[in-house]
Amino acid sequence: MPAVAAAFAVSPTPPNRCPPHIPYPGLTTTRRPVDSPPTPISRPSSSSPFFYLSLKGRSLLALVCFRLPSRRRLPTEMESNGVMSGKTPDLVLSSSYEAAMRALSSLISGRKRGEPPKRDKKLDLIFNYLKIIGVEKSLPELKIIHIGGTKGKGSTCTFCEAILRECGFRTGLFTSPHLMDVRERFRINGLDISEDKFLYYFWDCWNLLKESVDEDLPMPPLFQFLTVLAFKIFVSEKVDVAIIEVGLGGRFDSTNVVKEPVVCGITSLGMDHMEILGDTIGQIASAKAGIFKPHVPAFTVPQLPEAMLALEERASELMIPLTFASPLDPSVMNGLTLGLAGDHQLINAGLAVALCTSWLQRTGHAELTPNVSHLKDLIVCLPVGFLRGLSTARLGGRAQTIIDKPKMLEQIPYGNSGDLIFYLDGAHSPESMEVCARWFSSAVGEAQQFVKNGFVKELGYSSLYENKHSSESKKASKKILLFNCMEKRDPQLLLPPLVDICASNGVHFSKALFVPSMSVYHRVDSGSSIVAPNTPANLSWQSTLQRTWDKLIQEKDLVNDNGSKMQKLGKTHEDFTGEPLEKCVPVLKDLSPSAVVPSLPLAIRWLRDYAKDNPSLHLQVLVTGSLHLVGDVLKLLRR
Repeated sequence: MPAVAAAFAVSPTPPNRCPPHIPYPGLTTTRRPVDSPPTPISRPSSSSPFFYLSLKGRSLLALVCFRLPSRRRLPTEMESNGVMSGKTPDLVLSSSYEAAMRALSSLISGRKRGEPPKRDKKLDLIFNYLKIIGVEKSLPELKIIHIGGTKGKGSTCTFCEAILRECGFRTGLFTSPHLMDVRERFRINGLDISEDKFLYYFWDCWNLLKESVDEDLPMPPLFQFLTVLAFKIFVSEKVDVAIIEVGLGGRFDSTNVVKEPVVCGITSLGMDHMEILGDTIGQIASAKAGIFKPHVPAFTVPQLPEAMLALEERASELMIPLTFASPLDPSVMNGLTLGLAGDHQLINAGLAVALCTSWLQRTGHAELTPNVSHLKDLIVCLPVGFLRGLSTARLGGRAQTIIDKPKMLEQIPYGNSGDLIFYLDGAHSPESMEVCARWFSSAVGEAQQFVKNGFVKELGYSSLYENKHSSESKKASKKILLFNCMEKRDPQLLLPPLVDICASNGVHFSKALFVPSMSVYHRVDSGSSIVAPNTPANLSWQSTLQRTWDKLIQEKDLVNDNGSKMQKLGKTHEDFTGEPLEKCVPVLKDLSPSAVVPSLPLAIRWLRDYAKDNPSLHLQVLVTGSLHLVGDVLKLLRR
């Protein structure tokens, strides 16, 4: 086994790979303060970051008309605002965004997630797809950072993208899943790809593949198609760096079509997707290490011994250095805070700094890398670009906090209603639930974090909130859990760490609400899709979650926010289905620990009404258990 390499060791650049790149001209002339918001190199005017709560919502084009290229013709040029310019071929296709979503939905396979995937020739098929859309020869030219792992993949990718963008490079970021809109998976210079560009590239790839499919080459499943589309977008947009997040596993993942990345990274590993990757942490680590490539340095974070052993064995087979990236020392941030909340983000930030440092070194930009102590191999100073990237990185649905105030302010004077604050985290494994619990326990008592992180300022209510903050301590606090998870998850593994860690920090839930998600796994929805509140739902799984919660509360003999012991039995959906809204969920003075709510919109409406009717109340709602649930809540809050 190779010894773990020293942090930030300079790896020699292989011949004929990663030629020197000319930095963005504005790199050395910018005068923007270190703590100011990032300025993307190119900002399409028709797009906005998905991670901010929009008061006006997003206006959708009902019909978008394009002239699509023929099979042997490359896409036309586009203006910086995302509008195509120049001459286009004669083939005309009118299609709405919803039509594209229906087309994507048709690619969702009927195979259950727990069934072993058909791995034979999978990557060969993807190479064929790339050849059909005309990017297979350009793919090696992409300077890629490939990141796998169990926890923190999206956060690490987001940090990397923000750092390199702030260093002056044109960035492409491919992540999964999306929360509200599929365009979130494709970011150019920190922004979701605009609708017109998405539709242009989507229909180009769709038509080319549709014309070429046969019995031996079927249309790719959803994630394979999105992966192929990502490479099409990044090649066409001529990004300087592409940060690619692994979808599931590593060795047989669609993104592993990348043969020569600049650098690879593995985030924290845990027990997830065991039905596919293996039932031991060593087997899972071995699958994740499948993204390692010859002559390409690899980085990882602190791992369990069995996991680290598997990673080292794979690195030894390929004779590549495996570098241990230490968690970021907060002292090097010069007083700034990470853009992503939670102490666990120091681990992801440390890995991102290591990956970006290696990428810069191997692409001929060592002058942009951090200063490192040669005695201790520790970072002693971060460049301005790194500081800006780390402090301005944003990722929705992970340790995200939203104050739900706008509609209340339209109806009643500020200060005459209670506060409704949503804490959203897509944790869905035991390990990530522990992290979520620690973050929530810390965050519920820090109301000023919203001003600090920019959420209230973005909404335009910072002065109102700051003026009112002096009286906030007089308000009572109620913590509500809004929970759902996929049926393949075990609630007996997810809920106990959440309850235990919160309770150990003096945080107790007054009520747990179990709701069905609005999203369905057989359809890709647009960001505007909302299911009606009265849509019938099968609530048997939510009842199972409720029983698990009630048993947990009963066994632990927990108390609620008022210090009173919780009753043993909660209300089921049969108790209030079909009743008036005010009766559909037990009022908070009812000490029953749980309830099943027939629909998510109904739960959100009740929470808003209850906060409005209780001016002396802080209502703090933790939304967790599923990224699908988090995305659905964001859709409702966005409306």
